[in-house]
Amino acid sequence: MQILLIEPFFTGSHRQWAEGYRKFSRHQVRILQLPGRHWKWRMYGGAVSLARQFLQLDQLPDLILASDMLDLTTFLSLTRARSAGIPAIVYFHENQITYPWSAADEDTRLGRNNQYGFLNYTSALAADRVFFNSAYHRTSFLSALEPFLRQFPDQRELELIEQISEKSEVLPLGMDLHSLAQNPPAKRPEEPVIVWNHRWEYDKHPELFFQALTQLHNEGCAFKLIVMGEAFQKSPEIFSVAREKLSTHLLHFGYAPDRDAYARWLHLADIVPVSSRQDFFGGSVVEALYCNCHPLLPNRLAFPEHLPEAKRTEYLYDRESEFTGRLRMLLPQIDRIRSNTCYRDFVAHYDWRILAPVYDDSMMQLSKKRL
Repeated sequence: MQILLIEPFFTGSHRQWAEGYRKFSRHQVRILQLPGRHWKWRMYGGAVSLARQFLQLDQLPDLILASDMLDLTTFLSLTRARSAGIPAIVYFHENQITYPWSAADEDTRLGRNNQYGFLNYTSALAADRVFFNSAYHRTSFLSALEPFLRQFPDQRELELIEQISEKSEVLPLGMDLHSLAQNPPAKRPEEPVIVWNHRWEYDKHPELFFQALTQLHNEGCAFKLIVMGEAFQKSPEIFSVAREKLSTHLLHFGYAPDRDAYARWLHLADIVPVSSRQDFFGGSVVEALYCNCHPLLPNRLAFPEHLPEAKRTEYLYDRESEFTGRLRMLLPQIDRIRSNTCYRDFVAHYDWRILAPVYDDSMMQLSKKRL
Protein backbone atom coordinates (compact mmCIF):
# COMPACT_ATOMS: atom_id res chain seq x y z
CA MET A 1 0.00 0.00 0.00
CA GLN A 2 1.28 3.47 -0.91
CA ILE A 3 0.78 6.13 1.81
CA LEU A 4 1.58 9.81 1.28
CA LEU A 5 2.32 11.47 4.62
CA ILE A 6 2.00 15.25 4.39
CA GLU A 7 3.75 17.36 7.03
CA PRO A 8 3.89 21.15 6.53
CA PHE A 9 5.90 21.61 9.77
CA PHE A 10 8.72 19.12 9.37
CA THR A 11 10.67 19.52 12.60
CA GLY A 12 10.73 18.32 16.21
CA SER A 13 8.15 15.75 17.24
CA HIS A 14 6.27 16.14 13.94
CA ARG A 15 9.36 15.12 12.00
CA GLN A 16 10.18 12.26 14.37
CA TRP A 17 6.63 10.93 14.01
CA ALA A 18 6.68 11.12 10.21
CA GLU A 19 10.10 9.54 9.84
CA GLY A 20 9.33 6.94 12.48
CA TYR A 21 6.20 5.75 10.72
CA ARG A 22 8.02 5.64 7.40
CA LYS A 23 10.78 3.54 8.98
CA PHE A 24 8.60 1.02 10.82
CA SER A 25 5.53 0.71 8.58
CA ARG A 26 5.05 -2.37 6.43
CA HIS A 27 3.53 -0.05 3.83
CA GLN A 28 5.47 2.26 1.55
CA VAL A 29 5.33 5.70 3.18
CA ARG A 30 6.43 8.76 1.22
CA ILE A 31 6.76 12.10 2.98
CA LEU A 32 5.75 15.40 1.42
CA GLN A 33 7.01 18.19 3.67
CA LEU A 34 7.96 21.81 4.19
CA PRO A 35 10.62 23.13 6.62
CA GLY A 36 9.42 23.46 10.20
CA ARG A 37 9.35 27.22 10.67
CA HIS A 38 6.77 30.07 10.57
CA TRP A 39 4.00 27.77 11.86
CA LYS A 40 1.18 30.24 11.23
CA TRP A 41 2.21 30.70 7.62
CA ARG A 42 2.51 26.93 7.24
CA MET A 43 -1.11 26.53 8.33
CA TYR A 44 -2.24 29.16 5.81
CA GLY A 45 0.13 28.83 2.88
CA GLY A 46 1.53 25.34 3.27
CA ALA A 47 -1.40 23.70 1.49
CA VAL A 48 -0.72 25.72 -1.67
CA SER A 49 2.95 24.73 -1.87
CA LEU A 50 2.26 21.11 -0.99
CA ALA A 51 -0.56 20.89 -3.51
CA ARG A 52 1.88 21.96 -6.22
CA GLN A 53 4.30 19.24 -5.11
CA PHE A 54 1.49 16.68 -5.10
CA LEU A 55 0.47 17.51 -8.65
CA GLN A 56 4.03 16.82 -9.77
CA LEU A 57 4.18 13.31 -8.28
CA ASP A 58 4.89 10.57 -10.75
CA GLN A 59 2.78 8.05 -8.79
CA LEU A 60 -0.41 8.67 -6.82
CA PRO A 61 -0.83 7.19 -3.32
CA ASP A 62 -3.53 4.85 -2.11
CA LEU A 63 -4.08 7.05 0.96
CA ILE A 64 -3.19 10.53 2.23
CA LEU A 65 -2.16 10.96 5.88
CA ALA A 66 -1.81 14.63 6.86
CA SER A 67 -0.88 16.29 10.12
CA ASP A 68 -3.07 18.94 11.73
CA MET A 69 -0.74 21.65 10.40
CA LEU A 70 -2.17 21.14 6.90
CA ASP A 71 -5.21 23.07 5.68
CA LEU A 72 -6.65 19.87 4.22
CA THR A 73 -9.66 21.55 2.58
CA THR A 74 -7.49 23.86 0.50
CA PHE A 75 -5.08 21.06 -0.34
CA LEU A 76 -7.86 18.77 -1.59
CA SER A 77 -9.54 21.51 -3.59
CA LEU A 78 -6.30 22.45 -5.35
CA THR A 79 -5.44 18.82 -6.14
CA ARG A 80 -8.92 17.50 -6.91
CA ALA A 81 -7.94 16.64 -10.50
CA ARG A 82 -5.63 13.95 -9.10
CA SER A 83 -6.63 13.46 -5.42
CA ALA A 84 -10.36 12.79 -5.99
CA GLY A 85 -11.23 9.38 -4.61
CA ILE A 86 -8.07 9.02 -2.50
CA PRO A 87 -8.96 8.57 1.20
CA ALA A 88 -7.58 11.34 3.44
CA ILE A 89 -6.77 11.13 7.15
CA VAL A 90 -5.83 14.02 9.42
CA TYR A 91 -3.69 13.26 12.48
CA PHE A 92 -4.00 15.76 15.33
CA HIS A 93 -0.75 16.27 17.25
CA GLU A 94 -2.27 19.47 18.63
CA ASN A 95 -5.08 21.85 17.73
CA GLN A 96 -5.39 25.61 17.80
CA ILE A 97 -8.83 25.73 19.44
CA THR A 98 -7.85 24.34 22.84
CA TYR A 99 -4.11 25.16 22.70
CA PRO A 100 -3.38 27.82 25.36
CA TRP A 101 -2.26 30.81 23.35
CA SER A 102 0.37 33.12 24.80
CA ALA A 103 -0.96 36.41 26.12
CA ALA A 104 2.00 38.06 24.37
CA ASP A 105 0.86 36.82 20.96
CA GLU A 106 -0.51 39.72 18.90
CA ASP A 107 -3.09 37.48 17.23
CA THR A 108 -4.70 36.81 20.62
CA ARG A 109 -4.94 40.54 21.37
CA LEU A 110 -6.43 41.27 17.95
CA GLY A 111 -8.82 38.30 17.98
CA ARG A 112 -7.15 36.62 15.02
CA ASN A 113 -6.31 33.36 16.79
CA ASN A 114 -9.70 31.86 15.80
CA GLN A 115 -8.56 31.58 12.20
CA TYR A 116 -6.11 28.78 12.96
CA GLY A 117 -8.66 26.83 14.98
CA PHE A 118 -11.12 27.13 12.13
CA LEU A 119 -8.59 25.54 9.75
CA ASN A 120 -8.36 22.59 12.14
CA TYR A 121 -12.16 22.37 12.19
CA THR A 122 -12.60 22.39 8.42
CA SER A 123 -9.73 19.92 7.98
CA ALA A 124 -11.52 17.53 10.33
CA LEU A 125 -14.72 17.99 8.31
CA ALA A 126 -12.94 17.30 5.02
CA ALA A 127 -11.07 14.20 6.24
CA ASP A 128 -12.42 10.68 5.84
CA ARG A 129 -10.94 9.77 9.21
CA VAL A 130 -9.62 11.82 12.13
CA PHE A 131 -7.01 10.50 14.54
CA PHE A 132 -6.07 12.09 17.86
CA ASN A 133 -2.87 11.26 19.75
CA SER A 134 -4.67 10.84 23.09
CA ALA A 135 -8.15 10.37 24.51
CA TYR A 136 -7.78 13.69 26.31
CA HIS A 137 -7.06 15.43 23.02
CA ARG A 138 -10.07 13.92 21.27
CA THR A 139 -12.43 14.79 24.11
CA SER A 140 -11.14 18.32 24.60
CA PHE A 141 -11.29 19.15 20.89
CA LEU A 142 -14.81 17.79 20.35
CA SER A 143 -16.07 19.46 23.54
CA ALA A 144 -14.61 22.81 22.51
CA LEU A 145 -16.16 22.85 19.05
CA GLU A 146 -19.66 23.97 20.07
CA PRO A 147 -18.57 27.02 22.13
CA PHE A 148 -15.98 27.81 19.46
CA LEU A 149 -18.60 27.82 16.68
CA ARG A 150 -21.24 29.67 18.73
CA GLN A 151 -19.11 32.83 18.73
CA PHE A 152 -19.86 33.26 15.01
CA PRO A 153 -23.01 35.19 13.97
CA ASP A 154 -25.07 32.50 12.20
CA GLN A 155 -24.99 29.32 10.09
CA ARG A 156 -22.88 27.63 12.73
CA GLU A 157 -23.76 24.10 11.50
CA LEU A 158 -23.42 22.60 14.99
CA GLU A 159 -24.80 19.25 13.84
CA LEU A 160 -21.56 18.69 11.92
CA ILE A 161 -19.72 18.19 15.23
CA GLU A 162 -21.32 14.77 15.53
CA GLN A 163 -20.03 13.85 12.08
CA ILE A 164 -16.49 14.60 13.21
CA SER A 165 -17.02 12.64 16.40
CA GLU A 166 -18.26 9.58 14.54
CA LYS A 167 -15.24 9.41 12.27
CA SER A 168 -12.64 10.16 14.94
CA GLU A 169 -10.65 7.84 17.18
CA VAL A 170 -7.52 7.72 19.31
CA LEU A 171 -4.27 6.54 17.75
CA PRO A 172 -1.41 7.20 20.20
CA LEU A 173 1.77 8.87 19.09
CA GLY A 174 4.27 6.35 17.81
CA MET A 175 7.80 6.85 19.14
CA ASP A 176 11.18 5.21 18.66
CA LEU A 177 11.57 4.49 22.36
CA HIS A 178 13.83 1.50 21.78
CA SER A 179 16.54 3.90 20.56
CA LEU A 180 16.70 5.30 24.12
CA ALA A 181 17.52 1.92 25.66
CA GLN A 182 20.92 2.07 27.35
CA ASN A 183 22.62 0.48 30.31
CA PRO A 184 22.19 2.49 33.53
CA PRO A 185 25.20 4.73 34.27
CA ALA A 186 27.93 3.01 36.28
CA LYS A 187 28.28 5.99 38.59
CA ARG A 188 25.57 8.38 39.68
CA PRO A 189 25.63 11.50 41.87
CA GLU A 190 24.76 10.90 45.49
CA GLU A 191 22.14 13.64 45.25
CA PRO A 192 18.79 13.10 43.50
CA VAL A 193 18.92 14.22 39.84
CA ILE A 194 15.97 16.25 38.53
CA VAL A 195 15.42 16.65 34.79
CA TRP A 196 13.64 19.11 32.48
CA ASN A 197 13.50 17.67 28.93
CA HIS A 198 10.72 19.70 27.31
CA ARG A 199 10.56 22.60 24.86
CA TRP A 200 11.56 25.93 26.36
CA GLU A 201 8.17 27.57 25.87
CA TYR A 202 5.47 29.27 27.90
CA ASP A 203 2.93 26.42 27.66
CA LYS A 204 5.28 24.13 29.62
CA HIS A 205 5.04 26.64 32.51
CA PRO A 206 8.77 26.73 33.35
CA GLU A 207 8.13 29.42 35.97
CA LEU A 208 6.46 26.88 38.28
CA PHE A 209 9.26 24.37 37.73
CA PHE A 210 12.14 26.75 38.42
CA GLN A 211 10.38 28.56 41.26
CA ALA A 212 10.04 25.20 43.02
CA LEU A 213 13.71 24.37 42.50
CA THR A 214 14.78 27.83 43.64
CA GLN A 215 12.77 27.40 46.83
CA LEU A 216 14.35 23.99 47.47
CA HIS A 217 17.77 25.54 46.81
CA ASN A 218 17.06 28.30 49.35
CA GLU A 219 16.05 25.64 51.88
CA GLY A 220 19.41 23.91 51.43
CA CYS A 221 18.03 20.77 49.75
CA ALA A 222 20.60 18.66 47.95
CA PHE A 223 19.85 17.85 44.30
CA LYS A 224 21.39 17.97 40.84
CA LEU A 225 19.68 19.35 37.75
CA ILE A 226 19.67 18.49 34.05
CA VAL A 227 17.97 20.98 31.72
CA MET A 228 17.48 19.86 28.11
CA GLY A 229 14.95 20.53 25.36
CA GLU A 230 14.67 22.71 22.30
CA ALA A 231 15.12 26.44 22.85
CA PHE A 232 13.68 29.09 20.55
CA GLN A 233 14.53 32.69 19.77
CA LYS A 234 11.99 33.98 22.29
CA SER A 235 12.37 31.39 25.05
CA PRO A 236 11.04 32.48 28.46
CA GLU A 237 13.47 34.62 30.43
CA ILE A 238 13.20 32.28 33.43
CA PHE A 239 15.68 29.88 31.77
CA SER A 240 18.55 32.37 31.82
CA VAL A 241 17.61 33.43 35.37
CA ALA A 242 17.52 29.83 36.56
CA ARG A 243 20.85 29.02 34.93
CA GLU A 244 22.48 31.64 37.15
CA LYS A 245 20.54 30.98 40.36
CA LEU A 246 20.84 27.18 40.18
CA SER A 247 24.35 27.00 38.71
CA THR A 248 25.75 24.96 41.63
CA HIS A 249 23.20 22.21 40.92
CA LEU A 250 23.65 21.97 37.15
CA LEU A 251 24.99 18.86 35.45
CA HIS A 252 23.85 19.98 32.00
CA PHE A 253 22.05 23.00 30.57
CA GLY A 254 21.07 23.16 26.90
CA TYR A 255 20.01 21.12 23.91
CA ALA A 256 21.40 17.58 23.78
CA PRO A 257 23.54 17.28 20.60
CA ASP A 258 22.19 13.88 19.55
CA ARG A 259 19.82 11.12 20.63
CA ASP A 260 22.52 9.07 22.36
CA ALA A 261 23.54 12.02 24.51
CA TYR A 262 19.89 12.78 25.23
CA ALA A 263 19.37 9.19 26.36
CA ARG A 264 22.47 9.25 28.56
CA TRP A 265 21.24 12.31 30.41
CA LEU A 266 17.77 10.82 30.85
CA HIS A 267 19.22 7.60 32.26
CA LEU A 268 21.25 9.65 34.72
CA ALA A 269 18.11 11.47 35.93
CA ASP A 270 15.90 10.26 38.77
CA ILE A 271 12.83 12.51 38.81
CA VAL A 272 10.88 14.25 36.04
CA PRO A 273 8.63 16.89 37.68
CA VAL A 274 6.24 18.27 35.07
CA SER A 275 4.62 21.70 35.29
CA SER A 276 2.99 21.85 31.82
CA ARG A 277 -0.24 23.71 31.18
CA GLN A 278 -0.58 22.06 27.76
CA ASP A 279 0.24 18.59 26.55
CA PHE A 280 -2.01 16.78 24.13
CA PHE A 281 0.26 13.74 24.47
CA GLY A 282 3.53 14.56 26.23
CA GLY A 283 6.24 12.81 24.25
CA SER A 284 9.12 14.13 26.37
CA VAL A 285 7.43 12.77 29.51
CA VAL A 286 6.99 9.37 27.84
CA GLU A 287 10.70 9.38 26.95
CA ALA A 288 11.67 10.17 30.54
CA LEU A 289 9.41 7.40 31.85
CA TYR A 290 10.94 4.95 29.37
CA CYS A 291 14.35 5.82 30.85
CA ASN A 292 12.92 5.03 34.33
CA CYS A 293 12.55 8.56 35.69
CA HIS A 294 10.09 8.84 38.56
CA PRO A 295 7.17 11.05 37.36
CA LEU A 296 5.52 13.93 39.18
CA LEU A 297 2.72 14.89 36.80
CA PRO A 298 -0.36 17.13 36.85
CA ASN A 299 -3.61 15.19 37.16
CA ARG A 300 -4.99 16.56 33.90
CA LEU A 301 -4.27 16.80 30.19
CA ALA A 302 -3.01 13.53 28.69
CA PHE A 303 -0.73 12.57 31.58
CA PRO A 304 -3.04 10.17 33.47
CA GLU A 305 -3.25 8.04 30.30
CA HIS A 306 0.45 7.19 30.62
CA LEU A 307 0.05 5.63 34.06
CA PRO A 308 -1.67 2.48 35.34
CA GLU A 309 -4.86 3.48 37.11
CA ALA A 310 -3.69 1.91 40.36
CA LYS A 311 -0.54 4.06 40.35
CA ARG A 312 -2.02 7.44 39.51
CA THR A 313 -2.40 8.71 43.07
CA GLU A 314 1.28 8.13 43.68
CA TYR A 315 2.49 10.05 40.63
CA LEU A 316 -0.12 12.77 40.03
CA TYR A 317 -0.74 16.09 41.78
CA ASP A 318 -4.02 18.00 41.59
CA ARG A 319 -3.05 21.65 42.20
CA GLU A 320 -0.01 23.73 41.32
CA SER A 321 0.28 24.66 44.99
CA GLU A 322 1.20 21.03 45.70
CA PHE A 323 4.08 20.95 43.25
CA THR A 324 6.95 22.13 45.45
CA GLY A 325 5.86 20.09 48.48
CA ARG A 326 5.45 16.89 46.49
CA LEU A 327 8.88 17.36 44.93
CA ARG A 328 10.43 18.07 48.33
CA MET A 329 9.01 14.79 49.65
CA LEU A 330 10.60 12.81 46.82
CA LEU A 331 14.17 13.95 47.42
CA PRO A 332 14.84 11.81 50.54
CA GLN A 333 13.37 8.77 48.76
CA ILE A 334 16.12 8.58 46.17
CA ASP A 335 17.27 5.05 47.05
CA ARG A 336 13.74 3.68 46.64
CA ILE A 337 13.27 5.60 43.41
CA ARG A 338 16.49 4.26 41.91
CA SER A 339 15.59 0.69 42.77
CA ASN A 340 12.24 0.97 40.96
CA THR A 341 12.45 0.10 37.26
CA CYS A 342 8.73 -0.19 36.50
CA TYR A 343 8.30 3.18 34.81
CA ARG A 344 9.40 1.86 31.41
CA ASP A 345 6.60 -0.69 31.50
CA PHE A 346 4.03 2.13 31.72
CA VAL A 347 4.90 3.49 28.27
CA ALA A 348 6.68 0.75 26.30
CA HIS A 349 3.53 0.18 24.21
CA TYR A 350 4.08 3.55 22.49
CA ASP A 351 7.15 2.20 20.71
CA TRP A 352 6.83 2.06 16.92
CA ARG A 353 7.59 -1.65 16.94
CA ILE A 354 4.25 -2.14 18.66
CA LEU A 355 2.25 0.77 17.24
CA ALA A 356 3.30 0.66 13.57
CA PRO A 357 1.22 -2.49 12.89
CA VAL A 358 -1.75 -0.76 14.56
CA TYR A 359 -1.29 2.27 12.30
CA ASP A 360 -0.88 0.01 9.26
CA ASP A 361 -4.08 -1.88 9.97
CA SER A 362 -6.02 1.36 10.49
CA MET A 363 -4.77 2.74 7.18
CA MET A 364 -5.60 -0.50 5.36
CA GLN A 365 -9.14 -0.60 6.78
CA LEU A 366 -9.89 2.91 5.55
CA SER A 367 -8.43 2.19 2.15
CA LYS A 368 -10.58 -0.93 1.77
CA LYS A 369 -13.73 0.96 2.75
CA ARG A 370 -13.20 3.33 -0.15
CA LEU A 371 -12.64 0.60 -2.76
